[in-house]
Parts: sequence; structure tokens; C-alpha cells
Amino acid sequence: MNILISRHDKIGDFITALPLFYVVKKSYPDAKIYALVAKINIEIAKKIGFIDSVILYDKNDFWQTLKQIKKAKITVSISAFIDARLGLLLYLSGIQKRIAPATKIAQLFFNKTLKQNRSQVEKTEILYNLDLAKKLDRNIDLNFTSPLLKLEKTPNFRNQYRLGNKKIVLFHPGYGGSSEGNLSITDYLNLAKTANAIENIQVVFTFGPDDHQTQVKIQDLIPAEMMIYRPPTLLDFCHLINDSELLVSTSTGPMHLAGALNIKTISFFGNTPFASPKRWATVSAKNKQHNLIIKQCRFQDIQKILTTEVSAFK
Repeated sequence: MNILISRHDKIGDFITALPLFYVVKKSYPDAKIYALVAKINIEIAKKIGFIDSVILYDKNDFWQTLKQIKKAKITVSISAFIDARLGLLLYLSGIQKRIAPATKIAQLFFNKTLKQNRSQVEKTEILYNLDLAKKLDRNIDLNFTSPLLKLEKTPNFRNQYRLGNKKIVLFHPGYGGSSEGNLSITDYLNLAKTANAIENIQVVFTFGPDDHQTQVKIQDLIPAEMMIYRPPTLLDFCHLINDSELLVSTSTGPMHLAGALNIKTISFFGNTPFASPKRWATVSAKNKQHNLIIKQCRFQDIQKILTTEVSAFK
């Protein structure tokens, strides 16, 4: 059996679908599991042990994507997120069983649908995705273990910057427009100074390709012993996170990458249910997560959590 699981949008969205990949592969170990993902997630998808093959969802080349799906001879597809274009792709590919949420007009392209009402935020995105596996096998075991993304420890960053045995604490103040709740630059700087005051800690500010303005603002404000790093690739970023103790950020892609690696997070969320941890909690173990709604906590409370966590790294 060849099973295609698709989540063809952003980093965090793909990461929340990893438990779905995991439980399907666990229940069907002899099946070949294909992932249909956006370009940004190709590198990461290829590192997931329970994904056998990766197909690029090329938003600029419908027919090439269709060709690749047909070539894989898929018998079942499970789509964690759908739109009409994806629906048409899977329909034209001739997949016999096409599972998807019963949402939007796109559901007409699928023959096994599940009504979920995700906008009501009754559970996390992770659990909504997992529920789709029940349309494949109603008795499927939905339990999964962390980390879902396993990488070898690589000291490249540590060696390049001669960090020795220092414990790395990452601050990622950018958000690429995907978060409704975030701290101010001043708050991030104050938190970084709190961590920096603790012995044997290396503070690193990280930035993505959409965070240039934030980087410019911060680089002239931090002390010399703090570092700024813009990873050349997403996989490089993952290796850095994997060699770190903690990531402090808003609810965005890097937070979910840390979750996939089971690295501790202090994360900031918006006040609406859709933007809250009730919907967007990470795939990491519960004791690895500090999920804070900005309008419901004081800065002093955040600072206390950070101090407690970082002090334990010594």
C-alpha cells in the first residue's frame, strides 16, 4: 500500500501533522508513506524517519506535481489541510480513497471526509490532524512519542564560534506575520539580559528571511557577548535548535521545530482561541512547553519562568 499524507502550507502547519504520519506508519509498517509538502518543508520532511518519500507540492507547476503523484501509484491519501487546487490534484491522480476534513467547497474532491469545525478550537491542530487517521482505520492507535524529528547532535555552530560547553539559549523575536501575540523588542532584550546574567549561558538571537527589520533594530542594542545568527537553511536552524537548551519565541515556525525536536520552549500566543495554545501547542512532551498568552501574564512572570529554566541548565 502507498499512502500519501499532505500538509502543503507553512512550517508549523506541517510539524503539527507529523503525529499523523507517525501513527499511520506505526499501524501500517509495510506501507510506503509519501509526504506532499511545500518547498520550505522539503529538507525537514526528508529527515523524518517514518516518512519514506517526499513529493514537492509545486504551487507554480500543477502538472509536474500531478505527474509525481501519479508516478507514486498512491492508493490512499490523507490531507490535513485542503483547498480546491489540492483537491483537483488528488482527484486527477486517480487515488481511490481520498481522506480530508469536510471543509470548504474543496471537500467535493474527496470521498472520505470528516466534519471537524476547526474554527471552534475544541482541540489542538495536532489532534484534529490525528482524527483523520480514523477514516483510514477507526481502531488506529493515535499515541505518538517525542521527539518526532531526530537529528544527530552536530557541534558545527558551537565549534565555529568557540562556545565550548556553554548552554545555548535561543531568542527568536520575529514571526513572519503568523502570530497574534508577541513581546516587544525591549521585552526580548530584557529577557536576554536575564539569561545572559546566568553563568555558562550563551544567548543567541535568531532571525529568518522575513525578519530583517527586527534584526536591524536589535543588532545595535545587544551587548557584545550576545550573538546574532541567521541560519542559511532551515536544516541548519534545526541543528542549532537541537544543540540548544531552550527557544524563546512567539507562536511561529521555529517554535514548532523546537517542538518536533523536543527542545524546551517558552512561547507567546494571542488572546483569541484560534491563536492560542489550545489550537497551536507544539508536538513536544508537555513538560517541555511553557505556553503563555500575552494578555494574561505579566512580564515579571515570564522573567521568572525563564530564570527558573535557565538556572537549571548549569
